[in-house]
Amino acid sequence: MSLTDLTRTLVESLVEDAVTAPSMHNAQPWRFVYRTAASTLELHGDPDRALPREDPDHRDLHLGCGAALFSLRVAAAHHGRHADVHLLPDVGDPWHLADVTLSGAAGEPDHALAAFRPVLRERHTNRFPFTERPVPAELLDRLTAAAADEGCRMVVPGEWHTDTLLDLVHEAERFESADPTVREEIAAWTHDGAAGREPATEGIPAYAFGPRQHDVTSPVRDFDTTHRAPDRPSERFEKNPRLVLLGTSKDTPGEWLRTGQALQRVLLQATLDGLSSSLMSQPLEWPELRAAARDPESALGYVHMIIRLGYGPQVRATPRRPVADVLEIA
Repeated sequence: MSLTDLTRTLVESLVEDAVTAPSMHNAQPWRFVYRTAASTLELHGDPDRALPREDPDHRDLHLGCGAALFSLRVAAAHHGRHADVHLLPDVGDPWHLADVTLSGAAGEPDHALAAFRPVLRERHTNRFPFTERPVPAELLDRLTAAAADEGCRMVVPGEWHTDTLLDLVHEAERFESADPTVREEIAAWTHDGAAGREPATEGIPAYAFGPRQHDVTSPVRDFDTTHRAPDRPSERFEKNPRLVLLGTSKDTPGEWLRTGQALQRVLLQATLDGLSSSLMSQPLEWPELRAAARDPESALGYVHMIIRLGYGPQVRATPRRPVADVLEIA
């Protein structure tokens, strides 16, 4: 199938949808190469957007790229295309994460995937207070099934495990405050909104920081520990945050990519169900804390992401790089 059949406009549209995915500090660590002769879209990690101090193994980079891969699959289904995904196709190139062969849909279109397309741009990380309204069990069951559809397990922790996770988040905050290299890395990807200093395409802008916590009860990362945004208000957050864990039995790049796809499927399903979400990776960035995030009574081997779910206000999208910056057509 030539680029005449799979037009440049369609390829660009698919990538534009793909990059709506979340990534650590909104670093957007992905590159796409469309191979015209093979009708194959390659997904590559971008080492220039890695976070060497907080993500030395590139686990979070793989999660973000996996989330973008799922969004690409959603976009393809929306356009009536079939996306055949081959993970880690080049053993000699660890940054070549996946090949996606695009073709006309065989048989019935994937309506389940296409149904997520309307909320690709409605899903935003929400660092604002959620209400105390509990998340219904049937919605949690639906999210658990969404994770399973991508070969990943979602665990809903009980009360004691939730308390442990909250303690781990606060312990990670103490580790972070004592490590100047971590603080410098975070500062490089956050922007205070001062005139002429805020990039329009990457990182976390001040409007997405959310308010300061009046009483620290929710595991929401404060990206303004140096108080570069002095006008932020202080608000009370939910006392009983609903957390869920995503993980797999192994801790490999392939499993990270699968978890990234599951993560995006869960987040999009949550958005369809009217839920807000934010991602909690702080304890998972420290090897001495990550193992403790797992419930020892659970069959979940490795925790790759902690998600906070609930009912929150509408929030603005964080910026994205233009397609021209992330797509090469060869």
